[in-house]
Amino acid sequence: MEIRDRLRFNMRRLRQQKGWSQEEFAHQAGLHRTYISDLERGARNPTITVVDKLAVALGVPVGALLDDQD
Repeated sequence: MEIRDRLRFNMRRLRQQKGWSQEEFAHQAGLHRTYISDLERGARNPTITVVDKLAVALGVPVGALLDDQD
């Protein structure tokens, strides 16, 4: 699985585990909901700064967003 796909998969999985909508996740991360949607669909490539914001919002280390869950 490519790293972008791992990020998408893990981000969605962790968000859903928290019971958050994309809108709530975006609010927690300080991002726009459409940006979260684009990330989960693979339509955007986030910077490392954005990946860090996502991890902080989810309460996980950055590596947890990039780990292979297969």
